[in-house]
This record gives sequence, C-alpha cells and structure tokens, in this order.
Amino acid sequence: MVKSITSVSNSVSSLETNQFIVLTSINSPTNAVKKISEIYNHHLIVIGDKKTPDPWALKNVSFLSVHEQQELGFNLTKKLPFNHYARKNLGYLSAIKYGAELIIDTDDDNFPKENWGIPDFCGNYLTTSKNLGFINVYKSFTDMHIWPRGFPLDLIQSATSILKPSDLDKCLVNIGIWQGLADGDPDVDAIYRLVDNTPCFFQEREPIVLGKGTISPFNSQNTAFQKQLFPLLYLPSFVNFRFTDILRGLIAQPIMWLYDYQLGFTKATVIQERNPHDYIKDFESEIPCYLNSCRVIDIVTKSISSSLSIPSNLYQAYEALLQANIVTRKEISLLSLWLKDLSELGFS
Repeated sequence: MVKSITSVSNSVSSLETNQFIVLTSINSPTNAVKKISEIYNHHLIVIGDKKTPDPWALKNVSFLSVHEQQELGFNLTKKLPFNHYARKNLGYLSAIKYGAELIIDTDDDNFPKENWGIPDFCGNYLTTSKNLGFINVYKSFTDMHIWPRGFPLDLIQSATSILKPSDLDKCLVNIGIWQGLADGDPDVDAIYRLVDNTPCFFQEREPIVLGKGTISPFNSQNTAFQKQLFPLLYLPSFVNFRFTDILRGLIAQPIMWLYDYQLGFTKATVIQERNPHDYIKDFESEIPCYLNSCRVIDIVTKSISSSLSIPSNLYQAYEALLQANIVTRKEISLLSLWLKDLSELGFS
C-alpha cells in the first residue's frame, strides 16, 4: 500500500541522515532502485508520475504519488507539468524541507557499484587550468572516441578539447557539484548511439575538477549538490526532455564560479543499464543541446553578478535566456514558483 503523505512526512522527518537521493520513475521498483535504497546513511525519495504503477512501495523509500505531491503545499505544483522528468523538482524541495545538506540525483536504471560514494567537497584535487572553454572530460577517463551529451559537436574532433597533463595541477578547491561517471551505457548523445554505441567502461583514476572558465556538460544521473547550491537544482520543464538537465548544468557553472565553487568529475561509481529509448526521438530532443550549448554559457555569464544571491542570479540567467528565445515565458513563471518555495524554505 502506498504511504499517505502524513506517514511519508513523519518517516522522513524522523530520519537521522541529512543526505538524500532523489529520482523519478514511471516503473515499478527496478532492481537498480532496490540497490539504491540500500545505500547506507542516505534516504531515497522517489517521485511518481501519472504513468507510475499504483501501488508503488519499497522498504526504506519515501514514494510520493501524484496525489501526495499535490498535498505537499509547494507553490511549484500549480504549474509543474505531468508526465515530465522535471517532476523531480518536487523531490528536491521535499529533501530540502526535511533538512538535506546533500542531494544526489540519479535515475532508476543506474546501479550503484560497491565502491559508490561522493568525495569530500573540499580538498586537494587535480584541477584544470582556468578558461579552457569546453573540454571533453570523458577523454580523461577513457581512450574511446566518446563525448558527453551536450558537448558542442564542432569540438568533438578538436585536440584543444582534450586535457593535457600540463592542463592539470593539484589545488585546494571547493566543490559545489560532483558528477560521477557511469559505466556500461554512459550519458552520451544520440549521435554517438546511432553511429557507434560501443559500451564504455571508464578507467579508474582520481577525480578531475574544472577550473573557472573550463566547462563540461553534466547530467542528473549520478550527481551530488551541496547545500549552498541547492537553488541550482532546478530542472527546466518547458524545454525538450533531453535538454533539461544539460541546460541546468550549463546555467549552473557560470553562477558557481561567482562564489568560488567548482564542478568535479569522479570515476564511474554506477553502472547504467539504460531503459529502452528511441534514438531518433532522442536525437530530435537533443537538437537544442547541439545548437545552444556555447550560447547558453555566453548568455548566462553576461547576465549575472557577484553582487547578487544565487537565486537572484538564477532568475537573471533565465530572463536572459528568455530574451534569446532559448526558454519560454512559461519557464520563467515556473522558476518564480521554485524560487518562492525556496524562499519559504530559507533560501533567499
């Protein structure tokens, strides 16, 4: 039986952990979700949608059905679309409400490895030089001809997008977001899957942190945000499905730099056994990634200021993207509700 929202709220609020994992699913509990639910000292929140089987239940998991989501009291529910990956936003807000200090994104087809974990958010890490522009971080973890979803297509063959040993130096840095890689069927674009689709198992190596002005797309499949950057978790809801988390990551990076936070990449700590996809439909949905990645970085960088808060800069970034016709007015309205919810939860 699905828990009532009251019982879910009580179970979450009584937890001793402040580390939350959030995913959304339209499937019955998958083997990957069962494995995720067993991770020590982390609590899993699963957000359902209209296609999610009812009942849905799994031990030690807080599942929120569509009905329960409406009862959460968040402003976001007024305009958040159904049958959309961005329902995940309600999971983030729920985790924040119950005292999260760390929120980890994943999906229901990612199996955590035995060595799964998140590195410290402050430490001495191999860090790239500043202002290298877009780099293909996958190439630092494999010799395969592979690139992350959202990487500019015109740079795939470029030698300048591949890090050299001289581009890396060990530095004391503050990490705002960690992106863990995924073995097996990692996060690549439809072009790679249509023309090659060779499985990839990344090399075991120490993490790499990107210096300010050095950029890589990152996704929502094995990704950890520390508390100060929770506002940047917002997944846009009125863009193409395959663009939503990529756009989020492109917006986040220039904003992070203003406050001396960096993006870091770790070795693969999950194995993805990808749910079925139509690669041509994926390609169609990814077209905004191919056309706009560089533009987004430029537009956001010019629209933000260190004199503003993170939430205010997020709003400024989306307003600028609206003027560039990359997002719509609907997105701005929904973002405003997200920011209102965050303000009520103590972020301003």
